[in-house]
Amino acid sequence: MSYYQNDRNETTRFDAQRVRRAQEQQQRAPQQRPPQRRPRKKRMGPGGVLLYFAFILVFSAILAGTAWLLANDICSFNKDEAEVAIVVDKEDNINSIAKKLKDEGLINYKGVFRLFAGVFDAKEKIGPGIYTLNSDMDYRALINGMVPRKTHSAETVRATIPEGSTVKEIIEILAEKGVNTEAALTAAAESGEFGYKFIDDTEKGNISRLEGYLFPDTYEFYVGEDPTSALKRLVDNFYSKVSTYMDQIEESEYSLKEVITIASLIEKETTGKDREKIGSVIYNRLSTSGETYYLLQIDASLVYAAGRPITQADYKELKSPYNLYLHEGLPPTPIANPGLASIQAAVEPADTDYFFYVLGSDGAHIFSKTLTEHNKAIASVG
Repeated sequence: MSYYQNDRNETTRFDAQRVRRAQEQQQRAPQQRPPQRRPRKKRMGPGGVLLYFAFILVFSAILAGTAWLLANDICSFNKDEAEVAIVVDKEDNINSIAKKLKDEGLINYKGVFRLFAGVFDAKEKIGPGIYTLNSDMDYRALINGMVPRKTHSAETVRATIPEGSTVKEIIEILAEKGVNTEAALTAAAESGEFGYKFIDDTEKGNISRLEGYLFPDTYEFYVGEDPTSALKRLVDNFYSKVSTYMDQIEESEYSLKEVITIASLIEKETTGKDREKIGSVIYNRLSTSGETYYLLQIDASLVYAAGRPITQADYKELKSPYNLYLHEGLPPTPIANPGLASIQAAVEPADTDYFFYVLGSDGAHIFSKTLTEHNKAIASVG
């Protein structure tokens, strides 16, 4: 082979190798996409710009209005004046407490209060008790207002409860003396736990559940004393006094509640010297239930129902179980808190045949056995 032929062969091999290497490099190299055009942004027209800014303004106004409403509630702005007693039980949590506050009109937004309470550790602070709160309190003040107070004032006050006072009147006396607020004492009467079976817990929410069981006496209280504790002292005294008669009551055909109800009727009707005779009239009428004219027909019970001096129309028109001119038997609860003499008269009434009495012109009752006698007595008083 000639020199030139060898040179051509080498050149051919060299070119082939170069082509192969170039192909291999091309395969290994990432393939580049051809450049793409970016879509052109559409420009917002004048109408769109106005709509956009209108949306921003409306949204901002909504946010500002909401923030103002929440701030009003949290800071207690622009609320009607109100003072209420809130009862916090052992079973209560922040949710149930928030509901009570809303129900009483002290807050508007339960969810916001729960969030606020979580931030300020209200769960650790709030404890069982009866608290007087008002609509001027902001969220923080409401929480602090439901923190149990371990101490009360060292100052004491003396309060005398007259015989025949109602629960409402007793609460007013204690509040006036500074034992606690009327709202807190009322809440305690309605919902407090007193530890006695004769107090009907199914009637919680009604102060009449304590009617008859707050014994009239003279007591000494701390100023700002726990309202349930203050009322329980009267209940304890009642139980101490009535315990003397419990054997006689249990042997009778009447329950403790019925006997105390009779005692309360005696207390409100007596002139102070005729308790046993009035008791005998009540029992005589009760033993002949079914006779139309043997309804108890006691004005004092009707006055309790009306909450005011009664009129002639009330006898027939006042629809209440306390209207003993329309309803047979005893009223549903005592109508006052009787003293010991009236309780004794209810346990040990006089043994008489009297069915009627009327207040005479001399301030003493005239008792009669028959309706004819009773009408004559009424005429004589006339």
